[in-house]
Amino acid sequence: MLAFVAATIVRVHAQDKGPIVFVGSSIFHRWTALERQMDPLPVINIAFDGAQTDDWNRLIDMRVIPLKARVIAYYCGSNDVDAGDSAVRIVGRIRLFIDRVTKALPETRIVFVSVNRAPEKRDRWDVVDDINGQMRKYAERNPRVQFVDVNPALANADGSPRVELFMNDQLHLRPPAYEAFAKILKPVLERVFVERPF
Repeated sequence: MLAFVAATIVRVHAQDKGPIVFVGSSIFHRWTALERQMDPLPVINIAFDGAQTDDWNRLIDMRVIPLKARVIAYYCGSNDVDAGDSAVRIVGRIRLFIDRVTKALPETRIVFVSVNRAPEKRDRWDVVDDINGQMRKYAERNPRVQFVDVNPALANADGSPRVELFMNDQLHLRPPAYEAFAKILKPVLERVFVERPF
């Protein structure tokens, strides 16, 4: 019954509010069951493989702002880590994206999804953890930003990666990983979507 009520509320809001736009790199782009797993939330996925934070700052006026999102779900920075960039520089570009969204769309909320501690990045997990730690603290100070940590779904109790959730490249995800992501992320998006704007 509660699920039905929540779905009804979401559908009512969706009639006259903007969508939830998924922005980012391959982790979002390859989420093939996204619409089904997020139903009834109105989602649009514009992520693409290989995207870095600079790409979205370059494309924001053309690809992001015109969609007038009620919520933006953001996963980017993973490819920046692979490129050897520092956490400080990566977070700076993420914050620039958020600032530009806030200026253009002051009622839009941002949900930042943590950078994955993929086995392929094991030698740079310190950078991944630094990005996530900085963004968690930033979200605590910025009411327009929500930090969501999906890494617990990808790890065993001892912190080692659940390798069965990763493709052979040890980077991209198998369907069960996305099922786990949906269980973590969807309740957050449902809540943020219906909250009163600023």
